[in-house]
Amino acid sequence: MSVKRINGVQLEQMLRNGLANLRLHEKEINQLNVFPVPDGDTGTNMRMTLEHGLQSAHSTTEAGEYLKALAAGTLLGARGNSGVILSQFFYGFAQELSRSSLIGPGELRNGLIRGYRVAYDAVISPVEGTMLTVAREGIEHIRAQITRNSGIDVILSMYTAEMRKTLAQTPEMLDVLKESGVVDSGAAGFILIFEGMLKQLRGEQLDDGERIVRESAEPEGPDLSLFDENSAFVDGYCMEFILQLMNAKEYEHKFRLQAYIRALEKLGESIVCVQNEKRIKVHIHTKKPAIIIQYSQKYGEFLTFKLENMQLQHNERDRSIRPEKHKPLAIVAVVNGFGMRKLFESLGVDFVIDGGATMNTSSKEFVSAIERLNADVVVILPNHKNVIPAAEQAAALVTGKTVTVIPTKSVAEGYFSIAMDIPDSADVENRIHQLRRGREDVITVCETTASRDFSWHELNCRRGDEIALRNGELCCVGSDWKTLILDALAQIEDIEDKETCVVFRGLNVPEEDEELLSEAVAERYPMLELSFVDGGQEIYQWILGVP
Repeated sequence: MSVKRINGVQLEQMLRNGLANLRLHEKEINQLNVFPVPDGDTGTNMRMTLEHGLQSAHSTTEAGEYLKALAAGTLLGARGNSGVILSQFFYGFAQELSRSSLIGPGELRNGLIRGYRVAYDAVISPVEGTMLTVAREGIEHIRAQITRNSGIDVILSMYTAEMRKTLAQTPEMLDVLKESGVVDSGAAGFILIFEGMLKQLRGEQLDDGERIVRESAEPEGPDLSLFDENSAFVDGYCMEFILQLMNAKEYEHKFRLQAYIRALEKLGESIVCVQNEKRIKVHIHTKKPAIIIQYSQKYGEFLTFKLENMQLQHNERDRSIRPEKHKPLAIVAVVNGFGMRKLFESLGVDFVIDGGATMNTSSKEFVSAIERLNADVVVILPNHKNVIPAAEQAAALVTGKTVTVIPTKSVAEGYFSIAMDIPDSADVENRIHQLRRGREDVITVCETTASRDFSWHELNCRRGDEIALRNGELCCVGSDWKTLILDALAQIEDIEDKETCVVFRGLNVPEEDEELLSEAVAERYPMLELSFVDGGQEIYQWILGVP
């Protein structure tokens, strides 16, 4: 029998099934990403965005009420372009149905139309052949066929079928898809969500081996920037574990609880130790966790284990108790790598978020950073093209502060943007103007290893090739990293007259390679002076910025 109406609880079950379907195919969606480096892959971004929405929404029979909470969660949890578009679709869907306790055929039709329109409006320059296209054509091709007697399952069946037809045409709409022989990854992920919802209506419950835990049950992690090589270590560690006593011959079998406690008393304090048959539950504060681990493993092995730096927690409490000095303008920047964090902090960035290529920063992370800062105006430097949409979405969500996103697309652009700042100036508008000027005309060259086969215009690379990208586009392919960088620099207009270049050395790149690169560049471009930074970034071996 066809389903004519659904309530909030049924909708939640459908969406969870949609998420499960996306999870089951997440790797396939990621592989559709045609870009040759890991770039906050589409399937992962969409999965994490929808997960955050489901974590944020509590069960209720009122469909409109549930959708409002879901939409708010997806807006905050949105990651990357695909995640932001998905969140905007659900935001529009929720706007249309906010007063609906039940969703019938008319409400579903109107919600799907409002959803794609809001998503289109949120994108400054919408591109056809993407998730936007399949969402639009999916409902526009069937809207005239929907009547008050249409079943929800029938509508979703037609909707997904039409979207599949459009998906097959996306390579004809986007050259980059056609050259790589794939369909649009965001569109494919979007369809999977709705196909999972349809499966649930038809009684097919998907099991992806995962379980959504409400976010309220999981506290946010500590701010790791509050403990570094210069921090005092006074409070030690909080250590909790369950030890399973073992019978094998390599373990000691004469375990005595009181003797064990006396040994722990020499190594820490705040001890709670309870035995339940062959399992020991332990809590202790200590500065010597390794000794306790080694001593405990004489008797057995750990079933659970938790170790927390109490000094880090103490420092975080201190910061929350002691408000930061008010500033007229504060800066938030996204970077990847320990060296990058140190550099941007030393340049005066007030809040550094660890993110970028491999894990696109969510809108919630930006909102959290903005709310922590004691400033009237906050400037965000996303430093990656896929992070810009989440930053802009966060800026729209925050109230009580003025938030400006300067769309830096690389850490090099962010670096030169900060270099133009005048931190002591009280003229906020002029500071923002200077920050904007700093990123203008910066050319970014990145060198790395291709993670997948890729074709772009006349260039082809295979997985494992060394590649160089100029301002995010593939420009050179080869086998020698120094030659690639020189060839990429050669494509910069007036490179012979350039005098400044900042170079970020990636994680696991030997320090001595700096000298090799410096000599190679000096020989070809004697006017160009390189300034090296141990960036520690994960994806790119080298990032060069030439203003």
